[in-house]
Amino acid sequence: MRRPGVTEAWRNLRGNEMHQKMAPRLALTALLAWVFAGLAASAAAEPLAVLVSVAPQQYLVDRVGGERVHTTVLVGPGRDPHAYEPSPRQMAEASRARVYFRVGVDFEEVWLERIRQASPSLRVVDQREVVTLRQVEGHRHDGPRHRRAAEPETADAQRQPAAQAPGRADPHVWTSPPLAQRMAAQVRDELTRADPAGAAAYAAGYARLARDLDALDAEIRAALAGAQGRRFMVFHPAWGYFADTYGLTQVPIEQGGKEPGARTLATLIEQARDAGVQVIFVGPRDNPAPAQAIARALGGTVAAVDPLAADYADNLRRVTAAFRAALR
Repeated sequence: MRRPGVTEAWRNLRGNEMHQKMAPRLALTALLAWVFAGLAASAAAEPLAVLVSVAPQQYLVDRVGGERVHTTVLVGPGRDPHAYEPSPRQMAEASRARVYFRVGVDFEEVWLERIRQASPSLRVVDQREVVTLRQVEGHRHDGPRHRRAAEPETADAQRQPAAQAPGRADPHVWTSPPLAQRMAAQVRDELTRADPAGAAAYAAGYARLARDLDALDAEIRAALAGAQGRRFMVFHPAWGYFADTYGLTQVPIEQGGKEPGARTLATLIEQARDAGVQVIFVGPRDNPAPAQAIARALGGTVAAVDPLAADYADNLRRVTAAFRAALR
């Protein structure tokens, strides 16, 4: 066996010394690469933070976004969107949000600018832009929180694009499943814009939701078949888009955002009597007293319906059943 020469032995020794010196550096480099890869993977796995105004919007965003989104709803169950103030926790959530889907409820007029200040990079998306708006019946607000609304003369005058609708536009667009489907398509597009890697997931989520909303729409149409042209009376005019979609007419007790006086109440009783109304609908945040007074005069009843319920599809089924029973 050949023994290494002096020169070769010296080279081997120097190689071993260099390896011993480089090993800690290589190990540190590998460790840092592993840590940064983990951080990048964690950031990629972090759900997209989304902000919405009301719970029915959360239903749409969650169905489209699935596990890729984390949705914060500002006006939760039992809250009044006309006089709501976000909590400090919600403002903290807003500061982390990437997208905010607004819908035109009253509190936004006061709080939208503050939400923007909390998150300067927040993308604000108005969900009214994808639907044709209607005006709220008899809704005349002169206070600082509301714009003055003109009385429409025809049914066509009640429906105008968001950019052209004068006065007080009805924000309750989600109460119509076909309009909710347009809102969901907008959600899909905006989530994809904010998170392109999730495009396929958002497209699939929207497709499933669209099928369900089509089925819900068909179910409601079948349940209300034969009721077209009938009137129903509600305290707060939150069901106009639902009524428009299914050929009904809502008659609101609330006038200009205020409870009716004695003269208006008497007129409403006569209207209800002429229309054969026997059920007066109220929301969970409404004062039931005026509805109860009308119901007593008619020998009718008061029933609860909630336009802000979080369980969107099941709630519309319950509302449809209540309307169907009232319109027989």
